[in-house]
Amino acid sequence: MSTKNEWLSTQYQKAISKFPERQYNFKTLSDLEPEPLYTEEDVKDLKQEDLGFPGEYPYTRGVQPSMYRAKLWTMRMFAGFGSAEQTNERFKALLGAGQTGLSTAFDLPTLMGYDSDHPFSRGEVGKCGVAVASLADMEILFQDINPEAVTTSMTINSPANAIWAMYIANAQKQGYDITKVGGTIQNDILKEFIAQKEFIFPPEPSVKLVIDTFEWAPQHMPKWNFISVSGYHIREAGSTAVQELAFTLADGFHYVEKALERGLDIDEFAPRISFFFDVHNDFFEEIAKFRAARRIWAREMRHRYGAKNPRSWMLRTHAQTAGVSLTAQQPLNNISRVAIQALAAVLGGTNSLHTDSFDEALALPTEEAATIALRTQQIIAYETGVAGVVDPLGGSYYVEALTSKIEQDAMRYIQQIRDLGGVEQGIELGYYAREIQEAAYQYQQEVDRKDRLIVGVNAFTDDRPLNVPIQLIDPVVERIQAERLARVRRERDPQRAKNALEGLRDAAVMGLNTMPAFIECSHAYCTLGEMMDVLRKVYGEYVEPITV
Repeated sequence: MSTKNEWLSTQYQKAISKFPERQYNFKTLSDLEPEPLYTEEDVKDLKQEDLGFPGEYPYTRGVQPSMYRAKLWTMRMFAGFGSAEQTNERFKALLGAGQTGLSTAFDLPTLMGYDSDHPFSRGEVGKCGVAVASLADMEILFQDINPEAVTTSMTINSPANAIWAMYIANAQKQGYDITKVGGTIQNDILKEFIAQKEFIFPPEPSVKLVIDTFEWAPQHMPKWNFISVSGYHIREAGSTAVQELAFTLADGFHYVEKALERGLDIDEFAPRISFFFDVHNDFFEEIAKFRAARRIWAREMRHRYGAKNPRSWMLRTHAQTAGVSLTAQQPLNNISRVAIQALAAVLGGTNSLHTDSFDEALALPTEEAATIALRTQQIIAYETGVAGVVDPLGGSYYVEALTSKIEQDAMRYIQQIRDLGGVEQGIELGYYAREIQEAAYQYQQEVDRKDRLIVGVNAFTDDRPLNVPIQLIDPVVERIQAERLARVRRERDPQRAKNALEGLRDAAVMGLNTMPAFIECSHAYCTLGEMMDVLRKVYGEYVEPITV
């Protein structure tokens, strides 16, 4: 055979005339139709400058030349539940089991900027993460953990400045040099308006708070990643892989533009922008998504925004296996799903990784389930051999063709957003809500029709009862938190707290950088709710427009 088309029209047609193709939906989760075979003809337009070498522009093959041969990805398991004491114990157990970085989940009241004793917090304290309402909680949460030695990621958005300030204040109180403290604060408010809906203030002042961290961090905490632009929650809301990639990168570009409007030097802040992507079940699509993400970011940062430092062109990313893919039915199947997703993340070149626990469709993970999830990463790292070759799928006809296709489709979405007038305008117009709703609806229709099979859900089902231990949160946590808050308010210097909150209000009203005021509030043991209430009065609270 001399061409792919000749092979398809002869050998392949002959084969399927004898054994017809299965009645199966071969499309990817982004509705991309793969061909039966890929050859060099499918990548004939791919140039060496599109692919490059690992550690070189455009970083399609990875941001470090040696990748995992030199340093494995950071195994950063997401943890947080109940009280600060309980989560501190879980942190230490995970570090003892070989975890190499911490990742903190906060409960819903904390995410929404309410103290644990607020009426809105009742019944939610400690349920979906750890409760943190003041520096007193932060001190316990990270007790006996060296912030100069262990990097910490914190998943917090609307109150990000306040929670980060508490972390900084705790490190300062313990005598650590904050210039040596590394970690990441998620701090991506745009994706809250797009997908997760844990917003407090309107978009404009919310983004202003984010850019405060862009300005403050490089001068005071050069090892800290002050934002993790997050596609994870966009994907969990029902988007496709292509939408996740496009919407996430568009958010990243929006932050860059706002920082440039403030007069910041792109090569000072851009190297500390990080990303966070979902890893779903479609193995090759997920691998190609990571490769396309690096290429798009590098090109746009270099040519559209004029960054000159190669570190500004590098997209560094955390990844997490897809919580939305986990099933309550036959939950042990989730161990296999997580292993496959984690392998895709590694083959895609992630820089750090969280693997979900098999019981998360039922409750917060037990310690045993969390350990299995961590061991999954360790097996991939030490037993499969995939960490021994840099970008082992580079040059695969299918992977390279799929990477280019995802890049093209994502750029079409990004251009649509620019044509609308930008990310914030797209939010107000309901663009993202409509796009994600349509993708989620289409996916669910495919599952309901059994065009897409989910093992244990709409195929290969059984009626055996569940026999999985459940992690329960003791309601006494709410009382403990209320008592601690009362003690904090009783024992702190009231004048210092009052002055600190007034300083935060003044900074917000005058449009100054708020980070110094947040840090002073933290040292004064102002509570999270008090700080957010100051800003609620200055900025107002956001009500999402109704979209149809």
